[in-house]
Amino acid sequence: MNKNKKSKVEKKLKDEDIIKTVDEVIDSFTNYHLYKLTSKKVIKEIKGSFSSGKESKLFWGKGFNNEDLAIKIFLTSTAEFRKSIKEYIYGDPRFESVPNKFRSLIYLWAKKEFNNLKRMKKYDINVPEPKGLSGNVLVMEFIGENGYRAPLLNEIYKELDSETILKIYNEIKENLVKMICDANLVHADLSEYNIMYWNSKVYIIDVSQSVDLNHPNAFSFLKRDLKNVYSFFSKLINVEEYEELERGTMPCLTRKEE
Repeated sequence: MNKNKKSKVEKKLKDEDIIKTVDEVIDSFTNYHLYKLTSKKVIKEIKGSFSSGKESKLFWGKGFNNEDLAIKIFLTSTAEFRKSIKEYIYGDPRFESVPNKFRSLIYLWAKKEFNNLKRMKKYDINVPEPKGLSGNVLVMEFIGENGYRAPLLNEIYKELDSETILKIYNEIKENLVKMICDANLVHADLSEYNIMYWNSKVYIIDVSQSVDLNHPNAFSFLKRDLKNVYSFFSKLINVEEYEELERGTMPCLTRKEE
């Protein structure tokens, strides 16, 4: 980025007071992408962080229609994270090449999550609606209220009765069928830690690693997802045998094998 252009962007960001609460993750490159998303009328204001992870930090923000936004800033630069990124990109037919430059790799990873969300939303899968993307900044629908994110399944299951847990289980299965058979995607990291429950509805989150069905490891990723789901729910309620869960969530793949 041109040094003078970057300085003007930073000054404009400061003058417009877009970011109310910032910390060390907001570097000059991230500021530039936040500015672009503001110019495109995607982000009006960032209020503060509500979640942190190994690969990203999430901020609560507001859009120009006063809607709540989740702003995900990808930031990790560890060798372990770079290795894991490549595991889910190499072999995915949507990506012809994988850049070696770290920043380009992170931008590709953010784009991958944005595209996965768009594809899933297209087929009515319960995921946060993607709102915008620039560089390492992904903007999504905020699931929750007043800056407090919706609870994850692992945080709330003890408060739920068996009937509600069964409803959640069936809703997850329905979403998995649509993900596999309609969107032709595999989540590849599905568990009770990335499923939200809000207003009596399941939301599947964290889909950056999700792969196309033609990825060479798609089937093993899918089996891992199903085993995670089965392991969690089978301890809480009476469910079908694992093999039946597998057949029921992969009807399109079963038909292809026949």
